[in-house]
Amino acid sequence: MPQSLSHVTLNRRQLFAGAGAGALALTLASCTGGSAPSSSGTGSLTFGSNASDPVPKKAYADFVAAFEKKSGDKVTVNTSDHNSFQEKINNYLQGSPDDAFTWFAGYRMRYFAKNDLLGDVSDVWKKVGGNYSDAMKTASTGDDGKQYFVPNYNYPWGYFYRKSLWQEKGYAVPTKWDDLVTLAKKMQADGIIPIQFADKDGWPAMGTFDYINMRLNGYQFHLDLCAHKESWDQDKVKKVFDTWNEIRPYQDPAALGLTWQDAAQKVGNKQAGMYLLGSFVMQQFTDPAVAADIGFFEFPEIAMEGQTALEAPIDGLCLSKKGADSQAAKDMLAFMGTGAGQLAYWKADPSNIMTAKDADTSSYSDFTKMLGQVIAKAGHISQFFDRDALPAMASNVMIPALQNFTKSGTIDLANMESQAKQLYSQQ
Repeated sequence: MPQSLSHVTLNRRQLFAGAGAGALALTLASCTGGSAPSSSGTGSLTFGSNASDPVPKKAYADFVAAFEKKSGDKVTVNTSDHNSFQEKINNYLQGSPDDAFTWFAGYRMRYFAKNDLLGDVSDVWKKVGGNYSDAMKTASTGDDGKQYFVPNYNYPWGYFYRKSLWQEKGYAVPTKWDDLVTLAKKMQADGIIPIQFADKDGWPAMGTFDYINMRLNGYQFHLDLCAHKESWDQDKVKKVFDTWNEIRPYQDPAALGLTWQDAAQKVGNKQAGMYLLGSFVMQQFTDPAVAADIGFFEFPEIAMEGQTALEAPIDGLCLSKKGADSQAAKDMLAFMGTGAGQLAYWKADPSNIMTAKDADTSSYSDFTKMLGQVIAKAGHISQFFDRDALPAMASNVMIPALQNFTKSGTIDLANMESQAKQLYSQQ
């Protein structure tokens, strides 16, 4: 079990007890973006958050309030638009980043660590590591064996739907690809948008690509392709898009003009039959009656490995390089590694699964318990293309390629391979 936060805080205050007035000046300076330990007994840090939607924004506000109450430290939160934060993360980390910031496990986290843009939090893991599974520790570890990330929650991707609509229409959950295609045809004949789809922001379509690739070619091939250990211009990848084209006529034709939040409303209003997204989609179903009517099923089997591979990204906190000098920032990450810290967040955003072993899950709904069981039984867990691949590959190559595919049904794999070769050779 992790050491208590009070113990962590005591050590920091003991460490800096007796420091002079110069340290206090540094603390005040930290309020504008820098960080330094305090001699006053009260530390401070800046926290960059991508939680711009109302539900996660309140959840992080509650988490910060709980941390401030527990530690006596002061946290200045700087919230940015979620998509802009992700797209500008390179410039953010190379400019004047906050001490701590919201981020994700995966290749991109390891890439930033490799390029010396993240703070080492291995000492935090010595305190909280016993509260996580080995898989969570692996997902938080850089290529050098050090930890750079503390998980908050994870969430499964799958199809969400209105149970009452399916009961009314007599629809059955598909477990095979052909069953999914047949169901989509029936929904279209019933005048419903069969597969809700939204890609105005560029990243949601990656979920469909990830699942079809894993179901056709296997989990390891998918990760190797993301890391460019496999080439894009080969038949296995072409087969992914050929297969996708079997359901593309049943995806919402307005997808390129829709955000995922817009698309969720169509599911809530029963305009659409099913929607492939992460469980954060539940944030949009604010009517309790609608939320209670939401069902979930896993992406169907296609060719290999059944349904064992699951897209279940892990969200949490990192430190910027300079944030590693802030003990208050490290203390906040340590608090995130406790059940109390994660529960403070989860109470406002119960669409996710807490990752700390000592988290109190007694308030989980049956639906949340089911999502947790889906994650628990997964044979392989992927993080999502824009977390498993080189940042420039996701932003500069994959997003325009998938948006063009959504519009035209065509993909230029030779061009993708050419760009991938150039980008990955520059690492």
